[in-house]
Amino acid sequence: MKQEFQGRGSGKVREFALYGETTGETDEFGLPVRHNWAADYRGDAMVVYGHTPVPRAEWLNRTINIDTGCVFGGKLTALRYPELETVSVPATRTYCEPVKPFLAPDGESATEGEALTGQQTVDDLLDAEDVIGKRIISTRLRPNITIREENATAALEVMSRFAVNPKWLIHLPPTMSPPEASGEDGFLEHPNEAFAYFHSQKIDSVVCQEKHMGSRAIVVLAEDAGAARHRFGIVENEDKNSDEFGVIVTRTGRRFFNDPALENEILRRLSAAMTASGFWKNHNTSWVCLDCELMPWSAKAQDLLRLQYAAVGAAARSSIPAAVEALSSARERLAGDASDQANAILERLRTTETNVARFTDAYRNYCWTVDSIDDYKLAPFHVLATEGCVHVDKNHLWHGEQIGAIAHQDDRLFRTTKTCLVDLNDDASVGEATTWWLGMTEAGGEGMVVKPHEFLARGKKGLAQPAIKCRGKEYLRIIYGPNYDSPENLNRLRNRHVGRKRSLAVRELALGIESLERFVRNEPLRRVHECVFGVLALESEPVDPRL
Repeated sequence: MKQEFQGRGSGKVREFALYGETTGETDEFGLPVRHNWAADYRGDAMVVYGHTPVPRAEWLNRTINIDTGCVFGGKLTALRYPELETVSVPATRTYCEPVKPFLAPDGESATEGEALTGQQTVDDLLDAEDVIGKRIISTRLRPNITIREENATAALEVMSRFAVNPKWLIHLPPTMSPPEASGEDGFLEHPNEAFAYFHSQKIDSVVCQEKHMGSRAIVVLAEDAGAARHRFGIVENEDKNSDEFGVIVTRTGRRFFNDPALENEILRRLSAAMTASGFWKNHNTSWVCLDCELMPWSAKAQDLLRLQYAAVGAAARSSIPAAVEALSSARERLAGDASDQANAILERLRTTETNVARFTDAYRNYCWTVDSIDDYKLAPFHVLATEGCVHVDKNHLWHGEQIGAIAHQDDRLFRTTKTCLVDLNDDASVGEATTWWLGMTEAGGEGMVVKPHEFLARGKKGLAQPAIKCRGKEYLRIIYGPNYDSPENLNRLRNRHVGRKRSLAVRELALGIESLERFVRNEPLRRVHECVFGVLALESEPVDPRL
């Protein structure tokens, strides 16, 4: 029953219920040709119907035809509600020969197990109207999330031009906020503020995880090409840039690697490790979605490093020594106040020269030569979803255990994430975590990520931040510039506000989890993409990119 006919009674509605919507033509069997109204159905109500026999009952846009032709020798099918499971029993015989055959000689669909489902066939062509315009998306974790029309348009532009095969695009991760500005001498960010935030939300236990020096990557992997076809609707040779059993995407939905052979090799090694660890069997799944970091940073941010950071370092290294030399010579000819002013300027230049060297050393920590696949490192940290389950009900230590079992199978590809559990009510525990962070960042590490012990935590006003990144002094030199930590600059930078960034993180978290839950429930791809596009659209909101 079409959405506009629901709850109404008229001759037109009755005619549709009895005969469906026809074109006015007949087929070679003399039967009326019907429009596939379910393919265009967008209603919220679930529609269960019959009258037109099909080989098997399957969902299409929240509708299901359970007429599996028992009288014609097919099956008798029932739908269990609210479980939404179908139960079928074969007919004992053919009670009436159908005018139009719909079963193969063996009594099954002629392409059972090989053909795409009706939903996958419809999803093969997506409608822009399902994702553009102002939208209000309702999610399990947050009732109403507004997507502005202009942001949705920007997201569609990115997706249509740069995104991977949309059938793989079931999730994009949320952004991550830093802590409030630190009051510690010489620090813009410090763990104290991250711990204080979670403590203020009545969260007593957090995990601190090493922040890898790489780029965020979402891996969607099927056990094999058959699983990719069955679960994602990927058919052979459809995606010329992949091996048709998985994909690695950036946090904006773009393909991580421009080289398909490299991506395929990483996916094959990941799949082999998962098979060796027993992951597929243990989780009773044929696919997985992982949240990862992929290193080195230079693998994805080469242009940023070359055109921005390296350019700054090169310009400073070539100009500042000459300025120091010239000013040193000029100072010898000056006296009194002029000499004092020259000395002050010279001191600032020498400090800048030192800071530029530290700036250059900082970004070089994120780059290394990549000659083969063994030079790449993959650090998964969340098992986001598998068949029938979105794993946000497990704590972060559980995720670490699952990842550890996989990483153990291939230590050349994987890098594990160092983690410590912190009791926020124990000063010694907090102190140990802070000391760990100081040591890690002084040794050149980027910093750490502080997360609630539970994957999802509620604070005083709803969802708490899923994570807060606490970056080290030298890493922040890359972000804010070589002299960012001078007293005058640090005081100015401390006047920053993280409220908008945190609001963004919570909304994107809700949308990201909702997209996975919809996919796991086998909802139409347009419903999954509504949330995925929502995450990308929110990224267009004006927020200080340095945060």
